Amino acid sequence: MTRAYSMDLRERAMDRLSSGETNYEVSVALKVAVSSVVKWAQRKRATGSAAPGKMGGHRPLLITGGHRDWVLSEVERLPHVTIAALTAGLCARGLKVHPASVGRFLHREGKSFKKNLTSRRTADTARTGAPPRAVEALSGQD
Repeated sequence: MTRAYSMDLRERAMDRLSSGETNYEVSVALKVAVSSVVKWAQRKRATGSAAPGKMGGHRPLLITGGHRDWVLSEVERLPHVTIAALTAGLCARGLKVHPASVGRFLHREGKSFKKNLTSRRTADTARTGAPPRAVEALSGQD
């Protein structure tokens, strides 16, 4: 992960701007991007300091409380419910989330479903039906 530029560099840039240099001149002199100088100046005007804001952190979980209970009850009621159906149900309940968030939630709760060889064989048999009969059996000749 990248780090924020030092406060020393930011303060030197702000001093140069206040002495009348342009954003471009400051960026060339300090060997930083013009956009960095512009953003530092905006931050200084807005907050009084060019100090960097918080970087990174943990985003709180969205599917909690009643929504969590609802999703888990739906999975218990319909074991093969799709993530799209759960996402639509949450949206109808007033919580707009991305399907990937629902998938990560189910994985955290230990409710993820992974197809294995047995389920593939069952699905293949159901899809193809009975095996084809031999040609001799079709013609009625022995």
